[in-house]
Amino acid sequence: MDIKWNVTKSDIRKIQEFFSEYKDSDFVIKRIERNIRKRKRIPSRQTIWRVLVGCLLTTQQRSGPGSNVAFFLKEKPFLLGYAYIKNQKNVKSYCHKVLSDRGGIRRTKTISLQIAENFKKLELGLWNDLREQLKKLVKKSNPKKERDVAEIVAGNLDGLGPKQSRNFLQLLGLTRYEIPIDSRITKWLNNFGFPVKLSATALADPNYYQFVSEGIQALCSKSKIYPCVLDAAIFTSFDEQK
Repeated sequence: MDIKWNVTKSDIRKIQEFFSEYKDSDFVIKRIERNIRKRKRIPSRQTIWRVLVGCLLTTQQRSGPGSNVAFFLKEKPFLLGYAYIKNQKNVKSYCHKVLSDRGGIRRTKTISLQIAENFKKLELGLWNDLREQLKKLVKKSNPKKERDVAEIVAGNLDGLGPKQSRNFLQLLGLTRYEIPIDSRITKWLNNFGFPVKLSATALADPNYYQFVSEGIQALCSKSKIYPCVLDAAIFTSFDEQK
């Protein structure tokens, strides 16, 4: 059974009015530059690793401006970077010590285990497979191609479900249509008047996630706004409310 999304003129006007309020924010401008205008390239191993670790750190805890996670991710040198991890005999123990020493970061045992497991998988050969998947998005992408790659990423890397696999690809600058949908996005959509009352907890189900994603893409297509750019505007609006 297929669902036909009916986007009204009122929907288009509401989205465009909302976007016009935030289109000049730094976050939106940077998202447009990185994900829309900039020529796509396969990121370096170091960049891929840093983004992956960032996704694991921002799961199920505060990660916005001013949070402990945000400050940690900006630290230089970044002690969970690829150059540090590859020189550790016990990656899990090292990561747990680094995270515990920082304080204020939740799920340190789980994150440390996920980092260690992912590093092991990548070093045993997953790097090549992952880069082959990312290559598919370097050329002109489309919603289906982005969704397929996100699902493969989620299926191969520990800790990356439907949301964080999209976040991973978006942060690498490789996607335009598939976005990380979380409680802020569902809250915004519910306030906007999405035809179905959305639940953030249900997004762990890939089919439900796809349903919501297709609705967002339909709204954005009619409104002439890329989903990744609307995502940046929504996040900006929530950050300004704090």
